[in-house]
Amino acid sequence: MVDLRTQYDCIKSEVDHAIQQVLSSTAFINGPDVKQFAEELAHYTGANHVIPCANGTDALQIAMMALDFEPGAEVIVPAFTYVATVEVISLLGLRPRFVDVLSDTFELDPESLEKVVNPKVVGIVPVHLFGQCSNMEFILNFAQKYDLKVIEDTAQAIGAVYTFSDGRKSQAGTMGAVGTTSFFSFEKSGMLW
Repeated sequence: MVDLRTQYDCIKSEVDHAIQQVLSSTAFINGPDVKQFAEELAHYTGANHVIPCANGTDALQIAMMALDFEPGAEVIVPAFTYVATVEVISLLGLRPRFVDVLSDTFELDPESLEKVVNPKVVGIVPVHLFGQCSNMEFILNFAQKYDLKVIEDTAQAIGAVYTFSDGRKSQAGTMGAVGTTSFFSFEKSGMLW
């Protein structure tokens, strides 16, 4: 599905130079290259802040911890997602509330949200997939109606743009309370904004 060799070969000299620069500086953790990348990602997405972390799983965990979700609370998540999305919910003592996905996009089915919302639900994790955004206008309105936090998982849709009905456009990961990503298929680093 993903031909990393061909992708690498196309930008080999640039990648090799960047890796050598980091090795030479020995600034492996949060060094100047990571800080520069975070600034460039913030500029690219329009996010106010980007916080580098180890991977997308950590980004989801940090986001949910920052939102002060209490153990026993419930978080809505699509039934079609990578295990890390649900793993973090469980790790924090939260309970996942699974909802159906749309058969044509595999995105969270907005119509299924009403079926699972209850007083214990504190958040929704729309998982943007295959370079496309979930129906964020519906999700954000739903979240506002029930006072829920939206944590966007953009691991497979960084750079995707969502267009609201009024014509406004926003990048995946910049519409909810927090956006998270990883850099699939390398999955060695993550970002939170």
